[in-house]
Amino acid sequence: MANDRLNKRMLYDFDVFPKVFAAGVESEVHIRPMGGRPVFIPGKSYRLDICGLNFGEPQYYPGLADFRTRIITADDEGGFVFRHTFDREQEYYLRFKEDDKFLYQFPVYCVEGELTRRYPFIGDTHLHTICSDGMETPEVVCSNYRAYGYDFLAITDHRCYAPSLEAIAFCRSIDTELCVCPGEEVQLPKANGRKNDVHIINFGGEYSVNALFPGEHRKKYGEDPKLRSLYGDCPETLSQEQYDALMNDLCEKIEVPEDVDRFTAANCKLVFDEIRKANGLGIFVHPNWVNNVFHVPEALSDYLVRNRLFDAFEVLGGDDYYEMNGFQTQRYYDDRAKGYDYPIVGATDSHSSLPVNENAFLCATMVFSEKNERESLISSIKDDYSAAVDTLSKEFRMVGKPRLVRYATFLYKYYFPLHDELCREEGRLMRICAAGTPDEKEEAAALLSHICGRVSRQRAKYFAF
Repeated sequence: MANDRLNKRMLYDFDVFPKVFAAGVESEVHIRPMGGRPVFIPGKSYRLDICGLNFGEPQYYPGLADFRTRIITADDEGGFVFRHTFDREQEYYLRFKEDDKFLYQFPVYCVEGELTRRYPFIGDTHLHTICSDGMETPEVVCSNYRAYGYDFLAITDHRCYAPSLEAIAFCRSIDTELCVCPGEEVQLPKANGRKNDVHIINFGGEYSVNALFPGEHRKKYGEDPKLRSLYGDCPETLSQEQYDALMNDLCEKIEVPEDVDRFTAANCKLVFDEIRKANGLGIFVHPNWVNNVFHVPEALSDYLVRNRLFDAFEVLGGDDYYEMNGFQTQRYYDDRAKGYDYPIVGATDSHSSLPVNENAFLCATMVFSEKNERESLISSIKDDYSAAVDTLSKEFRMVGKPRLVRYATFLYKYYFPLHDELCREEGRLMRICAAGTPDEKEEAAALLSHICGRVSRQRAKYFAF
């Protein structure tokens, strides 16, 4: 823990860039003092040990450990510039010594293969606004999430898609790097007197699934394609009679075990299939939410997993009791052990984006994607390049495949704190654009235009790809 505290201090005492390197490629490493006090004396030589963390100490594992030593001279700033080739995917310490006395160390990371084309983006796939049962408008929610460090999100109000389009329109009216995707929480109305209560997220779909059927979205917003699709192009809506007939047909065709409700399984399949038709990501959410009882029967969860009806599983959600996130995490790892592998996401499911809501920003998704854009984010999650982040306790935790969890842990500690500093001001200005006076909005919009692009430039600085 002492080393961990030292590493975090070095995040602000020195600027180390890049922080992430591609394996096998010689790169230039910069270490610049930022703390306002001399640490390394210009012109003086120091011992630099470049220590890979994964392969053991040289004295105990000779020939296997990844340690290299060189003598390096501090430059006129009291920092260093040198070239090095990192060989293997792992975290490294750049450890400086003087006469064998430990001075400082700087964590960096090396990645291999396809990760050298993918950048990390933090986002939320499930949240609410005043348009359903949330507390703030879509514009204010986007602003608050950006101020907290989120790179992407989707507004996913219950049974409503149009609010996500409002959020997209707002972000397009200003200069921001926040990627807002269309979305909704799909809860279809009754068919033949039966209702499916499983909640499903349509993340990034190009049209509303809720609006295809009789229900709340059509009552609120009508059937105008512009209010139920991203590009104004979507399927025709169904009448209640057509919906009843469709469900009758699906229930006759689907095969389910005796302990799984046929109507519910058929309706879930209908929703997930329709989300895929809309080029969205269908997310199975919070099965272990305690709503009087667990929200989804375990046998039904087993069925959805075995038949892989969904695209991604919400392994972490925005509640603070163990039975939800703890049991869902256990399911994920247990399913993997049984051979059922699927992508995962973490989400806040927040109903207020204000800091006074203690559960507002408990969980998130870290996606490794080539671009912070809807199509790239969706394909990256589907291709299993995501990890879920849980900040419920003082010490954060990651859920996902070991390779991504190790990388995500490094990034969450040594990259995202600097990233979040830039996002904080951007989000504050966005909130003024959403809710300020006319004069304040004009000033904030001008400032946003001036600072837009800082996060992208920072990303280019810290990732040597």
